[in-house]
Amino acid sequence: MKKLVAYITSGYPEKSFSVDLALALGESGVDTLELGVPFSDPVADGPLIEKANHKALELGFKFEHLLEISKIVAPKIDTLWMGYFNSFYQHDMYKLIPHAKELGVSGFIIPDLPYEEALSYETLFDSNNMSNISFVAPTDSKERIKTIVENSKKFIYMVAYTGITGSGVSEDLQPIITFVKKYTQTPIYVGFGVNKKTAKDKVRGADGVIVGSAFVEILLNDDLNYTQKISNCKELAKILKSEINS
Repeated sequence: MKKLVAYITSGYPEKSFSVDLALALGESGVDTLELGVPFSDPVADGPLIEKANHKALELGFKFEHLLEISKIVAPKIDTLWMGYFNSFYQHDMYKLIPHAKELGVSGFIIPDLPYEEALSYETLFDSNNMSNISFVAPTDSKERIKTIVENSKKFIYMVAYTGITGSGVSEDLQPIITFVKKYTQTPIYVGFGVNKKTAKDKVRGADGVIVGSAFVEILLNDDLNYTQKISNCKELAKILKSEINS
């Protein structure tokens, strides 16, 4: 069974909604939840997620809200924190990672923390049985890919193209997926540009997909009330899970 990872922006439109949505997604086929940490300059994210980040901050999101949401949802659905390094660094990684473990969080996704710099925290993550998700991109050299994937934990985040999330650009990932699988048994999940139309093609040869903008687009639709947003997200999750396993 191929896996579905869903990203949502923590605290948008409000904390209690994030909790309700996370639990609903867990009941609708989502295997792992990415709780996005709102940040003022989310460089790897496309316009939809960037907009949701800014709106969450405007509505008063605080890092403490992430902790409160995680405390409720992490024991019930596999949960990762996705955010930019400054958001975590300012809370002291040596205190934050053990705290995340206590809350039930299983790992971090930090797109602007290069592999070489992440190595300084490897022992900290390992000692707390936490994963720091590795990224691999089509533009990486084969030597670099080999080095990254040999130390990968939980799953490898395969960037589907060079750019930002939510774009329609696509690349043939089969050669790079085949190459990666020579050097690791760690599952490969494809992210960037995955939606209900592209999921079946994106997951080919991989072990799962990561979907963000397609969910956030629903959250940003002001014509929907909270109940409708959750209902639409649940339906999308079911469609995606069906598509990647059909």
